[in-house]
Amino acid sequence: MEHGEDAGVYQLRDDLAVIQTVDFFTPIVDDPYSFGQIAAANALSDVYAMGGRPLTALNVVCFPIGRLDKSILREILRGGLDKMREAEVLLIGGHSVEDDEPKYGLSVLGVVHPDRVLLNRGARPGDRLILTKPLGTGIAATAIKAGEASRDLAETVIRSMAALNAAAAAEIGETGGIHACTDITGFGLLGHACEMIEGTETGIRILSANVPYFEGVRELAETGILPAGLHRNRAFREGMVTVRATCPEWLADILYDPQSSGGLFVSVASGEADGLLRRIRAAGAAEAAIVGEVTAENPGRIVVI
Repeated sequence: MEHGEDAGVYQLRDDLAVIQTVDFFTPIVDDPYSFGQIAAANALSDVYAMGGRPLTALNVVCFPIGRLDKSILREILRGGLDKMREAEVLLIGGHSVEDDEPKYGLSVLGVVHPDRVLLNRGARPGDRLILTKPLGTGIAATAIKAGEASRDLAETVIRSMAALNAAAAAEIGETGGIHACTDITGFGLLGHACEMIEGTETGIRILSANVPYFEGVRELAETGILPAGLHRNRAFREGMVTVRATCPEWLADILYDPQSSGGLFVSVASGEADGLLRRIRAAGAAEAAIVGEVTAENPGRIVVI
């Protein structure tokens, strides 16, 4: 808990530990089925980020039953259930309360070998940093709500958020030299990268030109369509981050953008990085990229070039 891990781990025996997590949020898209899929994928991602395999889940639901039709709730739950089935996770129950605003997510239980738990700390100088999904979901969701996003962008972003991190996680789990892993969610890439090296003797260099982002997000950022969470992320972490002039302002915004159901961010020994990247892309994460490196310079700080 001291290091803000993605999930909790409890060891049962020498060869088995359980992973527990819970995550839920308000709708970020209008379509209830898509919202259910995204919320479920987002919650399951915490188990994948810890190196585990999700087994069971409980629905967590808040819904204004007197104000919205039950068919909306039914579609949210159907979306979540279909995503759990895709992940081979068994839904074993849940809890619902009446609330003024819909909220949905999962409490997930998974398993992992105690020797294979991945933490968000432990990155070593010389490691390469791989990001498995493009950035920009927060900016895109803000534009979707404002009616400023193109249909192509909306469909692409929803498809990405609903995609499981299972295949990428499987490749990471089979690779030696993995020193740290997390998933990129509400704190943005730079916020989660700060967690990775905060209080350590290592630093991070982000290669901004290598960072994947959704086509169309740049134009939105340049016109100032930015979520409030992006500004909060920057205000909280900018003391640890130096952005060089080589990184334009719009791209720095994307690096701070809060993500929903974002990709995995993994620190891997340099000799394993290229092979792991090829396997992750072959497994379906076609836009995965090496976006930086861990350094012995600037300990506890991030430099974006």
